[in-house]
Amino acid sequence: MPEARIAGGVVLAAAAGGLVYLLAPILTPFLAGALLAYIADPLVDRLEGWRIPRAAAVVLIFILSIAAVLGALFFLVPGAQRQLAAFAAKAPQYLEWLRQNLLPRLETLLGRPIALDPETLRQSVTAHWQEVGDWLGAALAGAKLSGLKLLGWLVNLILIPIVTFYLLLDWDRLGARAVALFPAPLRERTRRLARETDEVLGSFLRGQLTVMLCLAVLYSVGLWAIGLDLALPIGLLAGLVSFVPYLGFLTGVIAAGIAAYLQFHDAMYIVWVLAVFLAGQVLDGLLLTPRLVGGRIGLHPVAVIFAVMAGGQLFGFLGVLLALPAAAALKVWLRHAHESLIGAAPVPPAKRRPRRAPP
Repeated sequence: MPEARIAGGVVLAAAAGGLVYLLAPILTPFLAGALLAYIADPLVDRLEGWRIPRAAAVVLIFILSIAAVLGALFFLVPGAQRQLAAFAAKAPQYLEWLRQNLLPRLETLLGRPIALDPETLRQSVTAHWQEVGDWLGAALAGAKLSGLKLLGWLVNLILIPIVTFYLLLDWDRLGARAVALFPAPLRERTRRLARETDEVLGSFLRGQLTVMLCLAVLYSVGLWAIGLDLALPIGLLAGLVSFVPYLGFLTGVIAAGIAAYLQFHDAMYIVWVLAVFLAGQVLDGLLLTPRLVGGRIGLHPVAVIFAVMAGGQLFGFLGVLLALPAAAALKVWLRHAHESLIGAAPVPPAKRRPRRAPP
């Protein structure tokens, strides 16, 4: 019975999900390695098409990836750190300007004085910055004391590239063997489902990563052009969270608007900040997402937010990264299951009642 097969598939999927949930602490390097291997596999296949041996192609991709990561660590991270440190050093000046300019306007607007001691506020902000430093120091000290936890992180960091390397070497053969596990009558349908899932995931993962990178560059350059001190960290943050619809735009506008008003003391710069992010949204909506991601995923914004929050709740940071690809693949599988159910049990057409002959 088709219903029995579908029910069995649902039970099997639920059991697999429960097993993944129970094994989540040790599955992290394997899932991350599989994700990285899936993203890099088309590049390796293209190099193979140029008659480069697969092992050499995998090594070349690894070298280029490591160079890109090291370049980001040595150039982007120190630059963002310097900008954050410079902004923190100017915090007392910003507070003084707020006391002299913004506080009287608020009192006039509200019609009553605001009981706020600026010196206390300044000391509080300074103390909080010191507390952040103390907290980071305590966290590092705790990490040193928690040897097993630190060892676990190191093992995961070492396992991820190892798993990625071996999966890339045998990616095509592993896919063929996975299809061969299914009964012969189901293999063609499994191949078709795998191809469609690969099209959706490929367009999403590789396209969305490219969109995030383009938006991060656009936001950073645009904020730098208007002279914002925090251009790099805010641009990177807005670009990285742009995989959730409108979250990157809202985060960037709020953070950059506040930073611009504190730095320039002119509301006109908030307009410039808004223009930068509106330009990014227009470019994303008209060019980047249609060309790089496409419209085949079709996830509703509410479904995107729910998937990200559910993934984070179940599997932590890795769940946040895997939530949207899993949701996109699940949508393809559910659609195929629905089509299979409808095709197996078609609804009979309604019978027409015979017309009575006219008297």
